[in-house]
Amino acid sequence: MSAFALWQGRALLHRHRKLGMWLPCGGHIEPGELPDDAARREVLEESGVPITLVGERALALETPRQLVRPRGVQLEVIAPGHEHIDLVYFARPAPGYAGFLLSEDPSLGWYRPEDLAGLELSEEIRAWTRLLFAELGAHGEEVGR
Repeated sequence: MSAFALWQGRALLHRHRKLGMWLPCGGHIEPGELPDDAARREVLEESGVPITLVGERALALETPRQLVRPRGVQLEVIAPGHEHIDLVYFARPAPGYAGFLLSEDPSLGWYRPEDLAGLELSEEIRAWTRLLFAELGAHGEEVGR
């Protein structure tokens, strides 16, 4: 599960220590955890940023609980015979967020589109960040799909 967050026209990314790649916050869904909850937990744990997921719910019902539809679902090949299904979410900080990041990771930050141009992003991450900026707008406001 991955969550691309946008705040004030900037995307939240970090250079993953083990993989040496620029990535959004994310990780594994814990046993018994819902994907929505995992996305919020992972971003909070990795960055200290409380988020609100951006996306539709299939029905306007309280029960059964409707989960936010991920912006994408993709198959990540980790190694031969080892694959992950990645639920990709778009998010923005929860109301009241003041811009603080709680992490010892010096690469973790809010990056503007022009900052991203200078980073060694994979084509996948470059494509997701372009879509994030296009759909959530320069200031994090949804502009429609």
